[in-house]
Amino acid sequence: MSNLDFIDEAYRDSIATVDSEGKRVWVYPKKPNGHYHNYRVIATIVFLSLFFLGPFVKINGQPLLMLNVFERRFVLFGQLFLPQDSVIFSVGLLTFFVFIIVFTVVYGRFWCGWACPQTVFMEMVFRKIEYWIEGDRKQQIALSKAPWNTEKILKKGGKRLIFLLISILIAHTTMAYLIGLEATRDIITQSPMAHLTGFIGLVVFTGIFYYVFAVLREQVCISICPYGRLQGVSMGRNTVNIIYDWIRGEPRGKLNKHEPAAPVSTPKGDCIDCKLCVQVCPMGIDIRNGAQLECTNCTACIDACDDVMIKINKPTGLIKFGSVESIEKRVPFKLSARAYAYSGVLLLLVGIEAFLLLSRSAIETTVMRVPGQMYQEQANNKISNLYNAQIVNKSNEDREVLLKVKDNEGTIRLIDGKQRIKIQKQGKAEVVFFLEMDKAAISKIKTNLAIEVWQGDEKLETIKTTFLGFSE
Repeated sequence: MSNLDFIDEAYRDSIATVDSEGKRVWVYPKKPNGHYHNYRVIATIVFLSLFFLGPFVKINGQPLLMLNVFERRFVLFGQLFLPQDSVIFSVGLLTFFVFIIVFTVVYGRFWCGWACPQTVFMEMVFRKIEYWIEGDRKQQIALSKAPWNTEKILKKGGKRLIFLLISILIAHTTMAYLIGLEATRDIITQSPMAHLTGFIGLVVFTGIFYYVFAVLREQVCISICPYGRLQGVSMGRNTVNIIYDWIRGEPRGKLNKHEPAAPVSTPKGDCIDCKLCVQVCPMGIDIRNGAQLECTNCTACIDACDDVMIKINKPTGLIKFGSVESIEKRVPFKLSARAYAYSGVLLLLVGIEAFLLLSRSAIETTVMRVPGQMYQEQANNKISNLYNAQIVNKSNEDREVLLKVKDNEGTIRLIDGKQRIKIQKQGKAEVVFFLEMDKAAISKIKTNLAIEVWQGDEKLETIKTTFLGFSE
């Protein structure tokens, strides 16, 4: 068999978690185990360690990661980014999305099954607790069907309580990533009325996380997450995905040691139709139907199938990582031209982002002439223009800067009479100043100038502006 003709395409008209009447079909996946699952455990330990320790890690006094969308302050690896860095932030987001697309084109939904927080928490934390309290698939089904008694109340209630406690922990950690560890600590240690908005935020976050992991569960991946829909347009025949080798597996049939050998003309495939790949799937799908949007590449079906193949003395890999083309042509996987094209765009974006980061100044200054103001003739045979300046300090230290006109083509006089401008760390200063030039140096109505920002002997930035004036 060289194609997918054995598949009844009617399965695509519905999803496994909704019945014909539109009611939710609760998924009770069998407990996974195997070498791929062991790798996922290691990946989970790394992810959870980074997630829960992240807010406590400081680099140059800044958190490792903070995404304060409320105050528009973002910290990445100890570097502070403000609204003035919107270009860098935009290119960074674009690079991240292209990376996700490239990953999908080449490796399918590897992100979903191994690194997505939804999958990691759902499958490797909350379901593990469920297995610990309620048992494996058969025990969970039996408990759900059983009448409410002391055992069921204790198990269901205890599970929900633990789910709630973990949701509280996740909510507080998420809040620390949004507003910082210190602000989150203030919300926790002080009266709710002192930080009412933050307290409400924690309650809302807790409710959302509890609802997602206790109620919605796999429906987030199937119906809500936009990345699952992106997969449909990103994957192709050359995309690596978890795939069933239908050429080797069909026609499937039950294994019976006492059954006489089948005629050579109608040999059975290696699939014995044990349905363990379906029972272990957290999405409730049958991977033997072919590539499906619901599949998150969690590899549970690979481990289950390999275990069965070993027991019946068949080669492993009936379900494996592969592409449609590699199965049909029985050839190793190779990258497509589209994958190379996406990778080239990704490298270009990474290069642009690296250049922007390396050339990023700790000080960013904006200089504008005061609107509606013309030039002023001074008594000392000079002409002056009035300017506004905003100086943003992105660093984690206080700075004191001086404004100068490049090549001494003019002089700057601050309105407050001071020479130097003090800017607190992560703060900004707004100043008004006169820029004066000799009449003899003015040859046209608009003169291009450059203003330099100096800290000691170090030039931090150069800003271009114009000077209005006229000399008869």
